[in-house]
Amino acid sequence: MTPAARTQATIDLVDAILDAARTGGAAGDQVAKRFFAARRYAGSKDRRAIRTLAYDAVRRFGAVPLNARATIVALADDDADLAATFDGSSYGPAPIAPDEPRAETSYAPAWLVDALHGAGLDDTDLAALLERAPLDIRVNRLRTDRESLLAELGGEPAPDLPDAIRLPADTLPDSDALRDGRAEVQDFGSQIVSLAACAEPGGFAIDLCAGGGGKTLAIAAQMTGQGRILATDTDRPRLSRLAPRAARAGVTIAEPRLLDPGKEAAMLADVAGQADWVIVDAPCSGTGTWRRNPEARWRLTPDRLHRVVATQARLLDVAAGLTSPTGTITYVVCSLLDAEGAGQVDAFLTRNPVWRALPLALPRGHVHGSGMRLTPASDSTDGFFVARLGRA
Repeated sequence: MTPAARTQATIDLVDAILDAARTGGAAGDQVAKRFFAARRYAGSKDRRAIRTLAYDAVRRFGAVPLNARATIVALADDDADLAATFDGSSYGPAPIAPDEPRAETSYAPAWLVDALHGAGLDDTDLAALLERAPLDIRVNRLRTDRESLLAELGGEPAPDLPDAIRLPADTLPDSDALRDGRAEVQDFGSQIVSLAACAEPGGFAIDLCAGGGGKTLAIAAQMTGQGRILATDTDRPRLSRLAPRAARAGVTIAEPRLLDPGKEAAMLADVAGQADWVIVDAPCSGTGTWRRNPEARWRLTPDRLHRVVATQARLLDVAAGLTSPTGTITYVVCSLLDAEGAGQVDAFLTRNPVWRALPLALPRGHVHGSGMRLTPASDSTDGFFVARLGRA
């Protein structure tokens, strides 16, 4: 492809990502996969250049842009070589007009920046949320050990996380170890908050929002494959990924159960009051995952945030009914907004005065409200809030 054709393809890709964000379509990485699958003529160097430039634009312009061309034109204002590709050639973009719209550099929509500042984050924290994320690996101790995987994969071991390996940001998640279950792709932050459950061998855990099962498998490893985990979710496609992942990982104690939205308590009545640990990795805004999904800033609206906050509150109340008298709830969101984190837990404790926040001892993070918060800037992880709750 010519440089001009690459630029036009980048504009087309950003437009596809922008359209998906506006309409609630697929995530940006899935949009990119489909985009390149339909353009087999693009070589590997072309695809890499297009994807890199597209995500540079998505990361730089946090407020929803007018269109994709406005983002690339704004980048071209600071890059003479990129500006030269707007040459009007048959496969290239039209020349740049001096007065045509440019996207404005921003961390996120203004209302969202205000909310993050209100949660105690500064611009250094927000900038770190938009850096490229490394590839983090969790070693499956049921199948192997970290030293063996380091010899096979390379990377750097995390000194404070015995099952963690970090690989560079441009590493592709493709290896025999990932395919055969000896390792799982899992951000360091996700590994850390899984430890907050304090699960032990022989007990009964319920992963109330299990999704594809990443935390289910991490907790199964903590339990050394002994006991029972009930992994539930209302998303059939995501939950269906758990069984094959568990089989590869050698996890035999995880039992998937599909639930109907809004009917979780009724469909779990047979285990009410029995769980030693309930993990609520609640649906959230995903503000802590912008390193991996920067287009998520274009999806979030005040109305959507209001809906997920209401869902989180309902799921916490469901979790309270599932725990045994000595059981605990581990509440997790990959968000840095207080409405979903510290504020959500405070509201639960107000509604349920027999419950209290329990102390946490995690290898990274700092106290925030009644729980702990991890951020890319402070902890080199995705952004998380986690709290552990028990009856007083």
